[in-house]
Amino acid sequence: MELCISAPPTLSCLKSCVVSPPISSVSLCNSFRPTKRFNSVKTSRSRPQIFHSPRKLSICARAVAPPAVTDTVKDPLPADLIVQEIQEPNCRILLKVEVPPIVCDDCYKRVINEFMKKAKVPGFRPGKKVPESILISYIGKDGVRKATVESILKRTLPHAMSSVDGRALKDSIRITSTFPEMEKTYSSLNILKYDIIVDVAPEVKWDPEDGYKNLKIVVELDNEIDAKTACERELKRRYKSLSTMRIVTNRGLQIGDVAVLDISATTVEQEGAEVKNVPAAESKGFQFDTEDGDRVIPGFLDSIIGIQGGETKSFPLTFPDSWKQEDLRGLPCQFTVECKELFYRELPEMNDSIADKLLTGCTTIDQVKESLLERCQELEQTAKDQATDNAILDQLRKMIQVEIPQSLFEEQGRQLYGARLLQIQANMKLNEEQLAMLSSPKAVREYLENQRENIENVIKQNLAVGDIFKRENLQFSTDELVKEVENSVSEFKKHKQEYDEESIQEQVQEVLEGAKVLEWLRENADIQYIIK
Repeated sequence: MELCISAPPTLSCLKSCVVSPPISSVSLCNSFRPTKRFNSVKTSRSRPQIFHSPRKLSICARAVAPPAVTDTVKDPLPADLIVQEIQEPNCRILLKVEVPPIVCDDCYKRVINEFMKKAKVPGFRPGKKVPESILISYIGKDGVRKATVESILKRTLPHAMSSVDGRALKDSIRITSTFPEMEKTYSSLNILKYDIIVDVAPEVKWDPEDGYKNLKIVVELDNEIDAKTACERELKRRYKSLSTMRIVTNRGLQIGDVAVLDISATTVEQEGAEVKNVPAAESKGFQFDTEDGDRVIPGFLDSIIGIQGGETKSFPLTFPDSWKQEDLRGLPCQFTVECKELFYRELPEMNDSIADKLLTGCTTIDQVKESLLERCQELEQTAKDQATDNAILDQLRKMIQVEIPQSLFEEQGRQLYGARLLQIQANMKLNEEQLAMLSSPKAVREYLENQRENIENVIKQNLAVGDIFKRENLQFSTDELVKEVENSVSEFKKHKQEYDEESIQEQVQEVLEGAKVLEWLRENADIQYIIK
């Protein structure tokens, strides 16, 4: 241990622990500076991608890492420590450590010897033994005491942590006793007492036991992902894009026309109730394609058929209970629609002459349809696989009972919030002031609290996947790992981004482990698909 003569020693040697106030006061803001460090981690199409949301989840099979303190070689002690282990809620352990006088005295002697080697005391040649009283007088009792307490901590901490070796979560270790408290105890009693709190790996319990081996999953699929329907819709969209728009002057709105509408909506007048605007149902300059009538509130299209440019119509409609916006479900509204402009399409004849315009490289309409269908089938399968994985993961989290350590909750929350900021930054190009505001401790705390349930669900799914990977002795090949890491590294280099290859390897390994678990579960589960 290198000791500083000119100033009191610090606790810089305790890399893995923090002598701190309670853990709840730890600031998280420094962890939320968006970086491009992991942007390029990808896997092949056959494996799930890394996502950070309740429906598309990061699959992390290795939530636990050994604490850094165990990397320190344990220096033998002249006597055993007295360590009391107290189990606290949420996988937290309190260790009450007492260092006996014989150990404290041995550390004191080491500190004095170290000072003798380093100190340049006036009147004594370098390396000359300096009487202890003169050395202490030169350095100061306070400096010697601080250095001794630091030496005791550094030397005894690995021994104190022995009972939680291999169980402690990375970066969760905190020395809660303050340094002045430890100094006072050492000075008055010639012993050192300190408390450590540490989060340990949570134990996953399945209900029922091994229930994941007999999963029965019902997967709801959106009818819009049907390849044939999607292909027809895409072909129609491309065909309509070749049209020439002409203003309608002498007739009302018909199926196939496009209208530019100003739409306002109010709640239906009821006795004793105030009529209010419904902003979520309003729109200015809304370009409405009548062929998309199935995508608006039922009855809307029928209510405006025949409307002419410049005309206004008013009619009541009620949002169905299945409407996507929950706050509008079942709400009766009075709609007022003004038709600003009305257009009809002049379309070219659907024949082979327009095939290349519909899809580059195609010479016939049949080729266009075939190519589009292949693409839609790929998208359908991808969507089906993702929906299946989501349903499986959702089922897994409901089947496990587990306490979630606070440090694990905060770590996962930081990852999710960091990913969210990256997405916002990519979409909006935040300036430094905006980024600082979104990265503030207050913003982070609000996110963690508001998203607590979602964050905990992610953790439960991750822990479930990790437990299955270990229970079933699943493996992936080294070649797979090397290939995926190389692919990701090449992406970073291509975009001239900085990267940490070790971190990339860890992420890729987590994705591969998760992919193996989901592959195993899909093969062993009873899966039923239904259309919404």
